[in-house]
Amino acid sequence: MSTGENEQDLRKIVDMTRLASICLLFLHFYYYCYAFFESLGIYADFTNRIMIGISGSGLFKSPVYSKGLALLTLMISLFGTTGKKQKKTSQKNDLILLGIGLVFYCLSLPILKLEGNINTIALVYFLISTLGFLMILAAAIRLKRHLSLLHDQDIFNERNETFPQEERLLTNEHSINLDAIYTFREQSRSSYINIINPYRGILVTGSPGAGKSWFIILPMIKQFIEKGFGMFIYDFKYDDLSKAAYNWLLNSASNNGLLPEFYAINFDDLNCSHRCNPLDPDSMTDITEASESARSILLGLNRDWIKKQGDFFVESAINFVTAIIWFLKKYEDGRYCTLPHAIELMQCEYEDLLPVLNGEPEVSVYINDFIKAYQDNSTDQLSGQVASAKVGIARLSSPPLYWVLSGNDFTLDINNPIKPKIVCVGNNPAKQQIYGAVLSLYVSRLIKIINRKGQQKCAVVFDEYPTIFFNNMDTLIATARSNKVATVLAMQDFSQLKKEYGKDQADVIMNICGNFISGQVSGETGKSLSERFGKIMQDRESHTVNRQDTSVSFSQQLETAIPPSKIVSLSAGQFVGMVSDNPEEKIKLKAFHASIVKDSVRANNEISAFKPIPAVYEITQQDIMDNYFQIKYDIKNLIEKEVEKLLLEKNDDTGR
Repeated sequence: MSTGENEQDLRKIVDMTRLASICLLFLHFYYYCYAFFESLGIYADFTNRIMIGISGSGLFKSPVYSKGLALLTLMISLFGTTGKKQKKTSQKNDLILLGIGLVFYCLSLPILKLEGNINTIALVYFLISTLGFLMILAAAIRLKRHLSLLHDQDIFNERNETFPQEERLLTNEHSINLDAIYTFREQSRSSYINIINPYRGILVTGSPGAGKSWFIILPMIKQFIEKGFGMFIYDFKYDDLSKAAYNWLLNSASNNGLLPEFYAINFDDLNCSHRCNPLDPDSMTDITEASESARSILLGLNRDWIKKQGDFFVESAINFVTAIIWFLKKYEDGRYCTLPHAIELMQCEYEDLLPVLNGEPEVSVYINDFIKAYQDNSTDQLSGQVASAKVGIARLSSPPLYWVLSGNDFTLDINNPIKPKIVCVGNNPAKQQIYGAVLSLYVSRLIKIINRKGQQKCAVVFDEYPTIFFNNMDTLIATARSNKVATVLAMQDFSQLKKEYGKDQADVIMNICGNFISGQVSGETGKSLSERFGKIMQDRESHTVNRQDTSVSFSQQLETAIPPSKIVSLSAGQFVGMVSDNPEEKIKLKAFHASIVKDSVRANNEISAFKPIPAVYEITQQDIMDNYFQIKYDIKNLIEKEVEKLLLEKNDDTGR
């Protein structure tokens, strides 16, 4: 017990033991340098008899014994040494002093064997041995007072903020597996990021340069191809992902003998682009699909409308475009059901267009308000309703866009069990708003087609997802899991998603994804991710230094596993995240904080050997313009034919 009496008794024992070590050292000097003491007259018969008795015990059998016993007694005395702990003492200097003292103390023994003046040899031996003894004593006391704190060398608490991670490789026919290295208790260990159920949604975030594409997206695409997935890839910076997918597809086909069809849509290089009609009449079964297509186009062109859905003019514009699309779907079995034809049809005059559209029973419901406004001569209201659609859609009137959108090289059923496809669509940051609206239509139609039962497994991969609009992404993630549709959404920050989609829809997308991987992010995104990781048990210590003593206390408490400050300081290639599991494939350690392992030299060599995406057409500017004017001519003929038919019907009714 720590009482005053016990402390005093301990101090007396320590002092007595230390005195014993000094006495042993003095007896050693007296015995082995007796001639020196005798020459000085420092001896007595009584003392000599005592020394003879002690020598019989074997203590002075060798100078090493007596000197070693003196050192051992000194060390024993130091165990009870107390004193004020000092944090600022230099352990390195104290260890050097201890080493020098041991050298002086132990290596002074050969001096006794020297020949010469006995007094001189004895004095030198006394001096060196005593100096070594005092240095050992001083260094040992200083070392005992050194305060060793847990976080002295860990000012960023890195040791505490580590936790065990999954080190098993868990694979199945759907899984995505990434090699990684993590640190646990200052030791580097190999691990795996096992996304065994990609159908529960994969969300990837990271600031520019964090390594999202290089370390995450590209390896995912490669593994999807190797496992036989059909795939849709939104390549914002075309052809970074598309070229890799094409070459991996060729390599995969050479290994397993299966060659899925590869298609690319590139509005900037029409020779290397396939043609695809997203409004393929055969794939639209009812007018609600036309309405979804109209909504995707208009909201893609007018991002501020996303937060205004339900407003009169917004819904009027969507209804107007819906009527146009469905009319073309029904007219002559969808002969002119393409987006370019719809754009041209919208530009016709009201007095010709509205009666023509009203002739289709399913369409008349959507244009009743327009016809009523026209009949009431409410030109301002009618102009506002129609112009809000026409002005935005008119920006898509472009010969290259018309060329790509009016063809039919392939359909969007990428998960067709008979003919699976890999479809890559390219955007251009310089033309993001225009191309993004068209690509939104492709995505909207594709999701409707692939989200069906009984199809092949497939994946939709979006690089820089906020640059494109798709209105029902949360529904896709929530419902497509059973239909084996894996969704990968990559973005730089959650704030981008909130800006483009609105806070409510962005929150749903962020919270519904079962797997998420994040590189360096900051702000609200970092805080949100940190909360998802929860807390782990961490060591804590506190110390108090006063005039007489130093006290140190240790404890454990739950703290954030990965704080926001750790996420914001991640290096390129370092990622944090959490994966989901299956009922039959449990993963206990779902969270990870690791560096993705990738052989960059080998990967760069592989990429440098990639073949370019081959040309599909050899077209001239004249071919593109001919197609452009042909579409205009088709719509002109359609309107003239239908107006003439309406006039004949009116004349017949008048004649009767």
